[in-house]
Amino acid sequence: MSVESFDPTQSPAVTMTAAAIEHARRQIQQAGASGIRLTVKESGCSGYMYVVDFVAEPDAEDVSFPVADDVTLFVEQSALRIVRGTEIDFAKDGVNRVIKFRNPNVTAECGCGESFVVESEA
Repeated sequence: MSVESFDPTQSPAVTMTAAAIEHARRQIQQAGASGIRLTVKESGCSGYMYVVDFVAEPDAEDVSFPVADDVTLFVEQSALRIVRGTEIDFAKDGVNRVIKFRNPNVTAECGCGESFVVESEA
């Protein structure tokens, strides 16, 4: 058995694909923001949902992840345990383009896809 340590300032808790970075870049410029803030909130029929905002500056409890020279992702410290390892993509879904979260911590999702469950907090 091994013990794993996690330093959110050393390990990319969340990554973004090239398509997601390009989409974020356009949205940040359009919103006049400096970055993207990701957090989660309890909601929906399953447990949690992602909350993405374009922000001028991070909150005091946010951890910064520069994903490109001109795109920074701010993740709320308390959300790191839930989103660690997540890849954000901007993908085609039928005729629409949508933001997709590939989160390895998710154990179940609601039928509508708006909320998700993670393993019990140990």
